[in-house]
Amino acid sequence: SEQSQPGIFHFQRNSFRCLFVTRPHRYISYNLFVMARILCIDYGLKRTGIAVTDPLQIIATGLTTVPSHELIPFLKNYCQQEPVELMIIGDPKNLDDSPTHATPLVHAIIGRLKKEFPDIPLKTVDERFTSKMAKRAMIDMGMKKKDRRNKSTVDEIAAAIMLQEYMQSIS
Repeated sequence: SEQSQPGIFHFQRNSFRCLFVTRPHRYISYNLFVMARILCIDYGLKRTGIAVTDPLQIIATGLTTVPSHELIPFLKNYCQQEPVELMIIGDPKNLDDSPTHATPLVHAIIGRLKKEFPDIPLKTVDERFTSKMAKRAMIDMGMKKKDRRNKSTVDEIAAAIMLQEYMQSIS
């Protein structure tokens, strides 16, 4: 734990930077515990599903789906508004661990993400079956068939599933 200003402490918790404010501050109310979010990316050729945790890193929820060519500007804008501690991206592989047709695309965007966001760690996670799990979740939620055909929703839910699985793996 280190004190950067009177009443404001920065410390690490499970490799996550935290901020605790013990007195009124002009930007942050007192006794506020702030943690950065974890952001998950389900990258595709046309669309990219994005999910984030809540600030306490308890719940993973789908944020949105953006056209893949707009991903970097979207993330720059999002990271200016919300603190992001870690980015997770799905690594597409076949059942035998061989690369899929999407693997080169994902590796290319990983390079761009590392270049554009050098201060935010980036981890890859296995994304096998997440789209199938997302479709199953949509059926279980009682979504109408017409709504289940929306591929943007599938990508967003798949990102949320990847993020939830990652959070469970580190707890």
